[in-house]
Amino acid sequence: MHSVDANLLLALDALLREGSVLGAARRMNLSPPAMSRTLQRLRDATGDPLLVRAGRRMVPTPRAMAMRERVQDAAREVLSLLGPPEALVLGTLSRTFTLRTSDYLLVVLGNALDRLVREEAPQVRLTFAPEGSEDVESLRSGDVDLDMGVQGLLGPELRVRKLFDDEMVAVVRQGHALTGAATPRRLVKVPHVVVSRRGRGRGVLDDALAKQGLERRVERVVPSYFSAARLVAQSDLMGIVPRRFAREVAPGFGLRMLELGVELPRLTIALAWHPRFDGDAAHQWLREGVARASGAGLAEDVSLQSSPAKLRPR
Repeated sequence: MHSVDANLLLALDALLREGSVLGAARRMNLSPPAMSRTLQRLRDATGDPLLVRAGRRMVPTPRAMAMRERVQDAAREVLSLLGPPEALVLGTLSRTFTLRTSDYLLVVLGNALDRLVREEAPQVRLTFAPEGSEDVESLRSGDVDLDMGVQGLLGPELRVRKLFDDEMVAVVRQGHALTGAATPRRLVKVPHVVVSRRGRGRGVLDDALAKQGLERRVERVVPSYFSAARLVAQSDLMGIVPRRFAREVAPGFGLRMLELGVELPRLTIALAWHPRFDGDAAHQWLREGVARASGAGLAEDVSLQSSPAKLRPR
């Protein structure tokens, strides 16, 4: 098989467009002698003179005329593949992005992100995948474009950008007998609903209470904060949820927030993605859009290895 120099294809396109060695040389930013040598290489490769002199000008041979359109198409494809990327035009961007996240972040960021996409890139589709195993391979393969949440120890090559910090608060229905701060002794006097994707009824709050010799009564375990809020709204149960989530759902569900009288680790919410997308303009826009929707300013990427998992529903 003969090797083909892509520059020969571009030179042939220039020669057929210009119809002269001098014009093709200017188009290719080459000297006329260099273009003359390139034309000879093309003649040797094709076995055809391609351009022949007719008086003071050069005219294409029948074979050159027959291949002109195909050469133009091939040259455009080469430039598209090997040249710089085209400028991102959000108004015509048609792409599907998959974001892995929780109901908590969908409630907190979903509407703002939806507005941003509708206003800036209306042909973009967002697919929200539920949290599960949080495997690294889905980010490496591109099946998941962004992971949004509390980031644990993932692959060492992944990028992470902090969005915001949040903290846990207690929620009860309006009219609940419990008022004031949810002190440790008050916490253990009311039944609780616990959020756990894996059905576990114990978490960091229980560890904190145990240090004071206290134990709460867990009556319900649900897989999401949203389902916990629904239960709390129609019962005397108490739920422990992130503050931003509580602010969003409390008015609609008729909930009241109570400050926790127990110190718990704060949640650090961040984005994670694979560096293969670092230079992708559309992906960059998506990352910045999520940051804007969350209210995050410019932030440096942080190391995954310094981001231990904290308070991700277990």
